[in-house]
Order: sequence, then structure tokens, then C-alpha cells
Amino acid sequence: MKKHDRFIPVPGFKASGVYSGVKKNASKKDLSIIYSEKEAVCAAVFTTNKVKAAPVQINMKNVKNDNTQAIVINSGNANACTGKKGFEDAENMILTTAQKLNLSPNEVLVASTGIIGVPMPMDKILSGIEKAALTLSSAGFEDAAKGILTTDSSSKTVSIEFTLDNKPVVISGMSKGSGMIHPNMATMLGFILTDTSISKEMLQKALKDSVEDSFNMISVDGDTSTNDMVMILANGAADNSSISTNGENYLIFKKALDIVSVELAKMIAQDGEGATKLIEVNLSGGKTEKDAKLCAKSIITSSLVKSAFFGSDANWGRILCSMGYSDGDFNPENVELYFESNKGIIQVVDNGMGIPFDEALAKEILLEEYVKIIVKLKDGEYSAKAWGCDLSYDYVKINGAYRT
Repeated sequence: MKKHDRFIPVPGFKASGVYSGVKKNASKKDLSIIYSEKEAVCAAVFTTNKVKAAPVQINMKNVKNDNTQAIVINSGNANACTGKKGFEDAENMILTTAQKLNLSPNEVLVASTGIIGVPMPMDKILSGIEKAALTLSSAGFEDAAKGILTTDSSSKTVSIEFTLDNKPVVISGMSKGSGMIHPNMATMLGFILTDTSISKEMLQKALKDSVEDSFNMISVDGDTSTNDMVMILANGAADNSSISTNGENYLIFKKALDIVSVELAKMIAQDGEGATKLIEVNLSGGKTEKDAKLCAKSIITSSLVKSAFFGSDANWGRILCSMGYSDGDFNPENVELYFESNKGIIQVVDNGMGIPFDEALAKEILLEEYVKIIVKLKDGEYSAKAWGCDLSYDYVKINGAYRT
């Protein structure tokens, strides 16, 4: 498998990204279309928030259809908590896109991200859809990746090339997300495309399981959004033997998908609003998978842990404390804890107790942009990874003036 830190065009797919006028800054694209030239199957995972935006509710129904060939996405307005008019606007986005691409409305999905509770500027949105439909191309994915961003500092894209039945296959993904990020999805959108031939049922299984170990294991600020979703389209253009069972080809496909999902999730965590560093929790020795994940998630979500990392303070007590209220079952007296980065590794806890360590070296390790918290529970065989970022002054500044 070969990984690329960019979006490799997927055979049979086109995309575009344009400025429609939803955002105030005309230099920032705010509307994207992703289109499959041939029929494709779709799988998706949606927010667990009870307050779901109109696009999410519509997609939860439309994604059940056998064919999905287009996704239209706008940024700058979430179309959430906008009542009946919001549903009409989302459906109008779908209808307009379908008309421009000669598709049935039930073959189009819709996504929105941005400010909650503000009516959609539909004159700008519909004009943008017309413009985007006319500029679709196999080279348009970079623009499409820019068109889905809100407070993100940059586009988030990754691709994997591999083979199935000796035929070249691609999985490419783009995502957005910077704030309102928390396990069980977040204010993030993820769009993954592949030319793999795979059944809708196996595609849904692969995505659901992949999301559990990637997008559901990140946290920026503890807020779960109204709009988040991850979608994958597979158009079968690779012409491999269709994956319909949990066999060798499925495992190869799932491994590639996991790489794409994890890399996109890490990019979101690293690009957290105001963040200065990416934090990875690498936990081993859990009694069960559930216990391992609960402990890892709790560490990465803790505001006190995140604040300590912003100050590069080796305050390991906050980490053990966050594990203690995680509802994960573990023996605190067994825990070992280490900090690691490009500057080295240092142990700070042994058998649940602090041990003497070089504070200067610990500081140097924690000052790096990518820091790992290594936790050894020594209670079992299960492990988990989670990703997040530090909590800085700038996070408050950004969200204190989000609407302006």
C-alpha cells in the first residue's frame, strides 16, 4: 500500500469547489460538488447529537438508496435549527444538483457546515450549485476540499493506492473539522471515494468499524456537533471481484480504509482551533476493548490535561485523574505512564505512583508539536489510540467571536 498526503483523483469521479457568496471572504471557496460518472454505492455514519441539522436528517433516509452519485456541500452556514424552511432549502439543494447532473433527487446527498440557526442564503447557494456543476473535473478535488472548510487552517486530504485481484485501486479522502470536535463524531465532515467494487452492506460495515477507531477517537473541545457525517462512495471502476463477504479482499480494503480514516482524524485533531500541538494517547493492557477506549478517550477529552500540554507541563496527575472518572475498569496501582516525542521518551509514573524524573527533559519533550502519552495498564491484552490537541488562549478568542 502506498500513502499520499494529498487527494489522488479516483477513476470515475469528478469534483469542483467554488465561491458562492455564503462566506464574507470572497477568496475562500464555500460550495463543493462531488460526482460519480457511474452508479455508486454509499455508506455513511452520522452525528449522535439529538439536535440534527436538516441535511443530516435527509441523508439518513436517502443514504439507504441503492445508487448515490453526487454530494453537494456548502460551508459557512450549517442549516441547523432552521425549522421547516431549512428542510426545504436542503431539499432544494438536492433537487438543483440532481437537475444539473441529470440525476434523480434520491441519488444526491447534501451536507452543510457553519453557523447554526441562520437561514440559508438560497439565492447564493443555488447560483453556486450551477457554477460548481459546470466546473466539475477530475482535477477539481483540491478546490472541493477547500470548499468544505470553516475555521480550518488548511485542507485535509489523504490517499491510499493498493491492489485487489492484481488491479490498481484507490481510496482518497477529504475532511474538515477544527472546533466542536468530540468522540462520537464532531463538527466534521468526511468524504471518502474509492473505485473498489464492493457491496453496500460490506461498505457500511467497513466504514462503521473504521470510524470507531478513528473519527470517534478524537476530541478538540468536548462538543458534539449537529452536522457531522462521514460518507464513502464506491463506484466499482477498478473492476475487481466485488467484495460481498468478510474475506481476504475485504480485509485488504478495510486496512486501506483504516489508514485513510485515521490520517484524516489526526489532521482534524492537529488542526483544532487555537491548537499548538497534536496529542496522541497510546494505551495498552486494557481488560477489554471498551475499557481501553474509555480510558484513552477520557484522557484526550480532559480540559485540564489539554491545558497542561499547552503549557508543556508534565502534570501526570491530571492524566490518571481523567482515567479514574472514565468508567473504564482498570487497577490504578498497575499504571505506567510515559511522555514521548522527537526529543525522546521519559517515564513519569510506575505502579500508579509518580517517580523522580528529569523535569527539563520532560519539558523539552512536551514542547514538540506531536506528543504521545503512553499508558500501560497491565490489566489485559486490549489497546486503544486517541487523538486530540492542547487547549490554548486562542481557542477562546476564535469561539468568542465565531459569528463575527
